[in-house]
Amino acid sequence: MFNQCPGQDRRNFRAENKNCNNCGYLAEIFSDEVRVVCPKCGNLISKEKLPSCVDWCKAAKECIGEDRYKQLKGG
Repeated sequence: MFNQCPGQDRRNFRAENKNCNNCGYLAEIFSDEVRVVCPKCGNLISKEKLPSCVDWCKAAKECIGEDRYKQLKGG
């Protein structure tokens, strides 16, 4: 694993708040995440998927690991 992703500087990560569609809890989602589990009810909270380094970076699978890569790519 890399100590830091070669394609993205962590100082550029952004956080946004998104309400859970199930219980209304306001959860925090970072710019490198597509979805998070609601801490209150366990529902998946998703944001509109924007292209990320996983979509274009040749080192993505090695950088984030096989399991996380498959999860983000939907397979």
